[in-house]
Amino acid sequence: MGTVVFIGAGAGAADLITVRGLRWLQRADVVLADALADPALREHAPQARWIDVGKRGFCHATAQADIDAMLLQLASQHAVVVRLKGGDPSVFGRLEEELAVVRGAGHTTEVVPGITAALAAAADLQRPLTRRGRGRSVALTTAMTREGDLSGGCHADTEVFYMAGKQLPALAERLLEAGWHPDTPVLAVSRAGWPDVRYSQHTVRMLASASDQHSDRPTVVIVGAGATPVA
Repeated sequence: MGTVVFIGAGAGAADLITVRGLRWLQRADVVLADALADPALREHAPQARWIDVGKRGFCHATAQADIDAMLLQLASQHAVVVRLKGGDPSVFGRLEEELAVVRGAGHTTEVVPGITAALAAAADLQRPLTRRGRGRSVALTTAMTREGDLSGGCHADTEVFYMAGKQLPALAERLLEAGWHPDTPVLAVSRAGWPDVRYSQHTVRMLASASDQHSDRPTVVIVGAGATPVA
C-alpha cells in the first residue's frame, strides 16, 4: 500500500511551497499536478512521473472521477504518490473527496498545507486581511457554486472571493444584493504570488470595471476591511 501526500504548492511561484512539501515532493514516485502549480517545481522531483490533472474554469478539466481512479491505481503501484494542488489543499481543493477515496482503499495519507491565494494576494499588496478594531473576521468564499451559479455574500469584515474572475460585473451585483455598501473598498488581484501579479482598486459599485484588467487570469476579489490601503 502506498502513501498519498496532498501538498499545497502555494499560490504562485515555486518558492512559495513549504519546506515540508518540498521534502515530500523530492521523495515522490509520481506526481498528479494541478494546473496552477508552478511547472518549475518539476526540477525538484526529476525522478518522478508527472501527470497533469489540472482543472481550470471554463476550460478543459480532468474529471474528478478520473483523478480518483488514478490516485487509487498509482497508490497501489508506488510507495509515494503526491497530489500537488495549487494554493492550499483544504481551500476549495476538493481535498475531502480525494481523502475519502484514498483512505477508503486503505492507503496512508498526509496533508501538507500551502499558501492560499487570499494570503498571497494580501502579502503581494501588503494589505493585512485583519485590521485591529475594524477587521476582526475573514471569510474565504467560492463565488461559483457546485452547480455553476454565481453567489455573493456578506459574512465577515473582510471577504475574499475565489473563482470569479470572468464574472466580475455579476459579482458586483451579488455583493450589492448581499448588503455590501456600494462604496465598500474592493481589490481585484490576479496571479497572486507570481512576478506578474496585477491588482486594481475599486468600490463594490465599480467592480465591473476590473474585467478588462484581469480577464483570463486567476483572480481573487477582496472586499471590505482587508481591501483598504494601509495608512
